[in-house]
Amino acid sequence: MHHVEKQAIIEMKHIDKHYGSLHVLKDINLTVHKGEVVVIIGPSGSGKSTLCRTINRLETIDSGEILIDGEHLPEEGRELARLRSEVGMVFQSFNLFAHRTILDNVTMGPREVLHTPRKEAEEEALQLLKRVGVDSQAKKVPAQLSGGQQQRVAIARTLAMHPKAILFDEPTSALDPEMIGEVLDVMTGLAREGMTMVIVTHEMNFARRVADRIIFMDAGMILEENTPEEFFTEPKTQRAKDFLNTLKERDK
Repeated sequence: MHHVEKQAIIEMKHIDKHYGSLHVLKDINLTVHKGEVVVIIGPSGSGKSTLCRTINRLETIDSGEILIDGEHLPEEGRELARLRSEVGMVFQSFNLFAHRTILDNVTMGPREVLHTPRKEAEEEALQLLKRVGVDSQAKKVPAQLSGGQQQRVAIARTLAMHPKAILFDEPTSALDPEMIGEVLDVMTGLAREGMTMVIVTHEMNFARRVADRIIFMDAGMILEENTPEEFFTEPKTQRAKDFLNTLKERDK
């Protein structure tokens, strides 16, 4: 590996968050570099989704700081909207506009936020829909598509904003089993192309295959950070060992 100046796209420094008396994020420090795929795993209620959602301020924080490509993330207003558009987000639910066509769903952001002319936005949208394998569905509305197709449209819609990074918060957990692979395949393609990604997922085979780094969370803390190879073969903490053993039992 030749020494290149690693560009930090997402920096979280000493992030703390409470919901009432519940301490959900405890002194979180995390840096994600350009082109890196970071996968966050851990038991339910460990704070994974909350961490993911604080990155673009969908969840507020009590203390600490977040930087996107070196810029501080403001609390609100136009600057927040601009920085937020630089970090895409794909949720469990697809959040598509139900009464707009698939094509309109993908072009709305570029037209309204980036002020891309309609024709140009539509041309790019069709390319992106082709890239995720749903270009034949462009004229339909979301309800006419399967869950897997809708989630792939949601990814295309995010890509249309030319984000510096994309956050995925359990993108396959609402899908039927036979649709999970088609969404993970698109994400694997993005990883290969060098998209900076932070992914919260329960799909361990995918995590092992795609992650540059695994972040293991439990009880609001980052307990381990390692390569997939190291993490899955030699977890360092008892909690990680227990977590992986639970998964093994479940998969039998």
